[in-house]
Amino acid sequence: MPGVELRIEERGAGPICRQILDTLPTWFGIPESVEDYVRIADVNPTVVASLEDRDVGILTLVTHTPYAAEIYVMGVRPEHHRGGVGRVMLTEAETWLTARDIEYLQVKTLSPRHPDPGYAKTRSFYLACGFRPLEEFPELWGADQPALQMVKKIARL
Repeated sequence: MPGVELRIEERGAGPICRQILDTLPTWFGIPESVEDYVRIADVNPTVVASLEDRDVGILTLVTHTPYAAEIYVMGVRPEHHRGGVGRVMLTEAETWLTARDIEYLQVKTLSPRHPDPGYAKTRSFYLACGFRPLEEFPELWGADQPALQMVKKIARL
């Protein structure tokens, strides 16, 4: 995407994470969850997207095994939704993971059992990027927020 600069913060991206998530209260409106995302971004690799020296997106990775990692949190400022920022961050994350021989990438998001239209768009984004639904966890985040685990096989270089 023209004009987007990407960098990977190996550690210390918590403040950037907070800054981005604060612009997304529809998706990240539970303070305890935001604190968890900020904490995880502070100690794990995070892809940061910037436009004109302003951070506009984050994607934090957590490696669970030598073969698999998770997108723990991903967010793009609302004024940049559907502009390609998420896709370029995901491509950068996959490149980083492939260089470490990691084969699978997962993400958890709100299940379609919940009628939230914002999360329907989130699931569509992940489907378009090659993720596939693997399993639903009706109680992972509580009965009112069923989780859907999606997974993707990362292409080898």
